[in-house]
Amino acid sequence: MALEDESYDRVVPRLIPGYSSLARLGVALLAASPLASAPGSSVLVAGCGSGAELLEARAQRPDWCLTGLDPSAAMLQLAQRRLGDTAAIQWRQGTVEGLDANGSFDGALAVLVLQALPDDGSKLAFLSALAKGLRPGGQLVLVDLMQPERSPLQQQLRQARLGFQRASGLAAAATTAAELTPVPQTVTDQTVTALTTGLYPIGLSRLAALVAAAGFGDPAPVFQALDVEGFLLQRRA
Repeated sequence: MALEDESYDRVVPRLIPGYSSLARLGVALLAASPLASAPGSSVLVAGCGSGAELLEARAQRPDWCLTGLDPSAAMLQLAQRRLGDTAAIQWRQGTVEGLDANGSFDGALAVLVLQALPDDGSKLAFLSALAKGLRPGGQLVLVDLMQPERSPLQQQLRQARLGFQRASGLAAAATTAAELTPVPQTVTDQTVTALTTGLYPIGLSRLAALVAAAGFGDPAPVFQALDVEGFLLQRRA
């Protein structure tokens, strides 16, 4: 979900509980994985956005060879300004499907990317390209907005998310995330709209089917904050 200004970094922590810890957690998970734990490992950050995961990777594992990938030139420029001049990061504009990595990476992170893709083959293509880009046994940290499946608490979770957003400084004009409006002088309407509309969350059973078809093993849950969930996936040999 590409945005054209730096308000992204101000908005996302107010939309998603625990977002400020996600980059640290994701990097720590990969750093403990069988392949990416090795010195000089190659790690892909798919949909790198403003560079939060890249920044954390540089802090925890300065030895990693990083690739920051995003379809938005504006977001890549923002990430480059944030990271500064470093030879340890290869910047690529485009999609994972067009990367043609062929087992180049020991690990990968994809945070809040899959949710923006419709389940019309696009989600499967994205996951398949990630699996193809990883070496066998390579791991992926995947974080996404999920759709609770037949839960009697689904409505409460949605209301709690809106309550969290209001308490974090985003005012809800109505009862849906798509209608959230920001506090004046804090963030822009366009930023909130871009982050809360046009999303395609799926349930756990559908995710399990997609990752299996893409070439990953069963998703292992590693994070949950209301309906935002994180999983650790490993490419099958």
